[in-house]
Amino acid sequence: MQTEHPKIILVGGGGHCRAVIDVIEQEGIYDIAGIIDQPQKKGKNVLGYSVIGSDDEIPHLAKDGYYFIVTVGHIKSPKIRIEIFKQIEQHTDKIATIVSPLAYVSSHAKIAKGTVIMHHVLVNAGASIGKNCIINTKALVEHDAVVENHCHISTGAIINGGTIVKEGTFFGSNAASKEYVKTNEIDFIKAGDIFKGYKNG
Repeated sequence: MQTEHPKIILVGGGGHCRAVIDVIEQEGIYDIAGIIDQPQKKGKNVLGYSVIGSDDEIPHLAKDGYYFIVTVGHIKSPKIRIEIFKQIEQHTDKIATIVSPLAYVSSHAKIAKGTVIMHHVLVNAGASIGKNCIINTKALVEHDAVVENHCHISTGAIINGGTIVKEGTFFGSNAASKEYVKTNEIDFIKAGDIFKGYKNG
């Protein structure tokens, strides 16, 4: 007998949402019940899933027992993702953690709620990833690295051993950190940079 999967609401219907849909479908843990976005987008369709309402629906959907994941992207600022995440947290603790079956996450690593681990990511032993993060396709988070809450580690980025990525930071595509350095909070590391950072000890 097939058991019914928990139902999840995606908050944000843009390009990042499309990528997360693919990961959720591959993971096979949640059934997507719908997407919430701007009011004018209600009734539109994203990869076969309907936009069923706006952020105003979060309290009602939370009462109905749905899980949530923030699917708004983060490039210039984490502000919108943080606001949505905190809004969801006010109403429910049913915030999903999504991990692609094509990713490798060490059993000795920690991943907090609301984070999405995309296809072909590697998260090695002792790494810690906070809440509401995007660890994007083919990113590497090495041993003992810390990625704090609300960060986006972009496609192909390399966070080397012992690095601390402070809260709200965007770490660009194919950028790489040196070992045991740290960023500032809400930092912006450009695509392709070799990030030398600030010594953390």
